[in-house]
Amino acid sequence: SPPSRSHAQLEDTAPRIVEHPTDVLVSKGEPATLSCKAEGRPAPEVEWYKDGERVETDREDPRSHRTLLPGGSLFFLRILHGRRGKPDEGVYVCVARNYLGEATSRNASLEVAVLRDDFRQPPGDVVVAAGEPAVLECVPPRGHPEPSVSWKKNGVRVSDKDERLTIRGGKLMVASTHKSDAGVYVCVATNVVGERDSEPAELVVFERPAFGKRPQNQVVLVEGTAEFACEVMGDPQPAARWRKEEGEMPLGRWEVLPDNTLRISRLQVEDEGTYTCVADNSVGRSEASGTLTVHGKGGPGEHPWMLVECLDKPLSLLTLLQCPPSLSLGPTTKLSPLARV
Repeated sequence: SPPSRSHAQLEDTAPRIVEHPTDVLVSKGEPATLSCKAEGRPAPEVEWYKDGERVETDREDPRSHRTLLPGGSLFFLRILHGRRGKPDEGVYVCVARNYLGEATSRNASLEVAVLRDDFRQPPGDVVVAAGEPAVLECVPPRGHPEPSVSWKKNGVRVSDKDERLTIRGGKLMVASTHKSDAGVYVCVATNVVGERDSEPAELVVFERPAFGKRPQNQVVLVEGTAEFACEVMGDPQPAARWRKEEGEMPLGRWEVLPDNTLRISRLQVEDEGTYTCVADNSVGRSEASGTLTVHGKGGPGEHPWMLVECLDKPLSLLTLLQCPPSLSLGPTTKLSPLARV
């Protein structure tokens, strides 16, 4: 039998912990090691305790997933952790003993990192008008440590270096949306366990109506034809319609062409006024107007006389026309006061 403490051999020493275990954070199902190294003579026996209870290893139960290594460290083949039980998580100490006494290590906690699959709040689709702010919200799955949140747009990580973008508390905030911000966004939750991707959410950026071509002011003779252009752009594609500011549209003498051009035929003086193209979509409304002036064939006091000499007719055939300057009579003919054409 070993000598008693009172008859200890001179070279024998009490146990001393020379390597203490440290806190461990490990994923469920992964291996882990809690280190412990003790010195003494005779060599001390090492045991482990979790939350004050002695830890059973494969020395006592060959089916155990815990092994006491020769140096005194405690090795876990795989960390067990679930809703039914958390047998490995807790506060551990190692105790080294020989006949001269015992030594206890510092406490070390073994925590199991967890990242669940289900997002507490996955992001939802967002529809905004260009220029307005947009917020995509995400609450990540429960996890330990608490997972951080980042975002991917169309599969590419979103950087908040863009001054318009802010990522805070799981939210992706766009201060002033551009059409280029539209796309499919995914919320990414990350901790030491790994990553989880949310279901995708779409950011739709609509644009209010705008005009590629606006109606221009027109001056046309009675019985002539006027055309006002109106090219509209936007998303969704705007619907265009026309109105006359001073009253009803000319009865039976106007039509809207496929490109939204307004054509008014057989013009009368009473058709004069302001014609407005109204473009609507779900984002808003825009308007653009042009004025129509119709010149009649009234008396000499109405407009300056113009003398036109027709080159393909005898000089005796002079025609007096009452027209405004630079009025177009055809594809190649323009009239100006006393012009020869």
